[in-house]
Amino acid sequence: MAKIKILLADDHEIVRSGLASMLNSYDDFEVIKEIPNGEKAYQAYTELLPDVLITDMSMPGIGGLEALRRICAKFRNARIIVFSMHENASLAMQAMSAGAKGYVTKSGDSQDLVDAIRQVISGKNYLSAEMAQKIAMQSVSGSDDPTQRLSTREFEVFRLLAEGLTIPQVASQLNLEAKTIANYQTMLKHKLGFNSSAEMVRLAIKYGVVSD
Repeated sequence: MAKIKILLADDHEIVRSGLASMLNSYDDFEVIKEIPNGEKAYQAYTELLPDVLITDMSMPGIGGLEALRRICAKFRNARIIVFSMHENASLAMQAMSAGAKGYVTKSGDSQDLVDAIRQVISGKNYLSAEMAQKIAMQSVSGSDDPTQRLSTREFEVFRLLAEGLTIPQVASQLNLEAKTIANYQTMLKHKLGFNSSAEMVRLAIKYGVVSD
C-alpha cells in the first residue's frame, strides 16, 4: 500500500522533529520534508505535491494562513491541516474558510492529528473535539465576532498589524504594495470600528487573534 506523503511546516525545529518521528512510526505515513516557514511551505508544496500538508498558523514570513491561501488558490484539491497552538474559534474558522481541510490544536492528543490525516485523505474535513465544541458554543451563544466577517486577506493583515508589524513590514511579508496595506488598514478601521493602534490591539486580544 502506498504511503501517505506528508509535508510538515513549523518554525520550531523540536516540534517538527517530534511530529516527524511520531508520524513516521505509522506504517502508512511518510514525512517527505520539514519546512520552517510559509514561503518555503508554498515552494515545497509546489515542487513535491504531497498528499497532505500539516502547517502551523504562526510562522516567520508570510505565515501559515497566507501560505494556505496561496496553495489553495493554485491547487484546488490541496489537503491541508492546520496544527496550531491557537485555540480560538475565529482562527479555526478563518483557516477552514481559506481552504484548510482540518484544524487540530497542539494541546490535544497526538491521536487527533493521526485521525485528522486519515479523515482528510478520505475526503472529509476534521476539527479536533475541543475546537468543534468552541465553534458550536460560539454559534449557539450568538456572540458577535466582527473578525469573522473579514476575508482571509483582511484577517491576515489585521493579525499582522495587531502583532506590531509596520505597514511596510506587512507589505513585504504578503508581497503587496505598502499602499495596498494602508488601504486594507483603512478598510479594517471601518469594518471593525477601531480608531487607533491601541484599540486595534485590544480588539485583536479580545477575539483571540493575538495573545496578550
